[in-house]
Amino acid sequence: MPWCIFITRRVSYPLSDEQVKGMLMKYDKNRDGRISKQQVRLAFKEMGLHFCRWKAGKAVRFADKNGDGYINEDEMSELVHYASKWGFRIY
Repeated sequence: MPWCIFITRRVSYPLSDEQVKGMLMKYDKNRDGRISKQQVRLAFKEMGLHFCRWKAGKAVRFADKNGDGYINEDEMSELVHYASKWGFRIY
């Protein structure tokens, strides 16, 4: 029986803001509608970003407008906008 080799090309698609938001909100384990810096770091790490602790700290400082240390629903769009510059993609 002959061997067949199929070569596939790796194609990537950029994520929409809603997709990134949905991925980040999966880390809201206690379902209180907000995520902490540690949860953002874990999300970034599992999304394949490097320097996750540093990036999460910068992202939370940028998006946390009320200064409580958490990203709530109102601040989520700021976090998504800031994080989108790292180019989350689906492969």
